[in-house]
Amino acid sequence: MTPLWWAEPTAGDIVWCHFPDDVNPHPKPRPALILIVFDDDAPHFYVRVAYGTSQKTTSLHRGEFAVLRERNPAAFEAAGLSYDTKFDLRQAIDLPYTTEWFSVPPATPHGQTPKLGTLHASLVLAVQAAFRALAE
Repeated sequence: MTPLWWAEPTAGDIVWCHFPDDVNPHPKPRPALILIVFDDDAPHFYVRVAYGTSQKTTSLHRGEFAVLRERNPAAFEAAGLSYDTKFDLRQAIDLPYTTEWFSVPPATPHGQTPKLGTLHASLVLAVQAAFRALAE
C-alpha cells in the first residue's frame, strides 16, 4: 500500500510517530516533536522529529527536556500528552510526513491528523538549553 502524505505540519507540533528502529517504522507509536519542516517538495513535506518517551522523565540528560503535568499544567495540556514525556534532541531524524511514519493518535484531539498538540511557549527556553547542551 502506498503511503499517503499528511497536510503541512508546523515546527513545534507534537505528533504521533512510528519512530524508526534502524530503517523500519517502529511498531509502537510514540510522541515526537517536529523540530523542522522541509517544504522543498511541497505538497510532500519532510520533517525532523525528536524522540519522545514517558520513561525516566525526571532524569534528564544532555539534549533532553521534559513536559511534566505537575510542573507546568498549561504546557502539558497544550502538548496533548497522556503522560509526562521527555524529548531527546540527540535522537532526531528526518522522515517523510506520511502514513508510513505518522498516524492518528487514539484520542484524535485535532481530527484525523497525527497532531497531539503543540509545544507551549513556556518551554522554549528549555528547548534552547537542550540544543545548547548538544553543542558543548
